[in-house]
Amino acid sequence: MIGYVTLGTNDLPRAAAFYDAIAKEFGVGRMMDFETFIAWGDMGGAPGVAATKPFDGDAASVGNGTMVALQCTDTAHVQRVYDVAMANGGSDEGAPGPRGDEGFYAGYFRDPDGNKLNAFCMTA
Repeated sequence: MIGYVTLGTNDLPRAAAFYDAIAKEFGVGRMMDFETFIAWGDMGGAPGVAATKPFDGDAASVGNGTMVALQCTDTAHVQRVYDVAMANGGSDEGAPGPRGDEGFYAGYFRDPDGNKLNAFCMTA
C-alpha cells in the first residue's frame, strides 16, 4: 500500500549524505535526484524514502508521533543500520534490542533533521 515516504529537511546536502549511507546498507541508491528532493530505493521495488525541502517554502519540522520503520533481514542488519545512522549524524532514540514479547527487535534513531526512524526485524 505504501509507495514511498517523504521526510522534510532544511539541509538537503546533509540529509543526502545521511540517507546515502543508510540506503547503501539496504543495497539501494538514489532513484530520483532533484534540486529540492532526493528519493532512495528501487523503482518498482519496496517502498522508498525521500528527503525533501517543503514545497510551501516553510521550514521543515518533525511530526510528533511520526516514525519511519526500515525492515531489516536480521538482528545483525538492525545493528549495522543503527551504527551507520550514528556514524552519519543520527542521534540515538533507543539502541538495538528486543522490544516486547513478540519477537520484535529494533533500534531507534533520528536523522540530522530530527525525523524519527527505526530499523527492525521479527525474530520469532
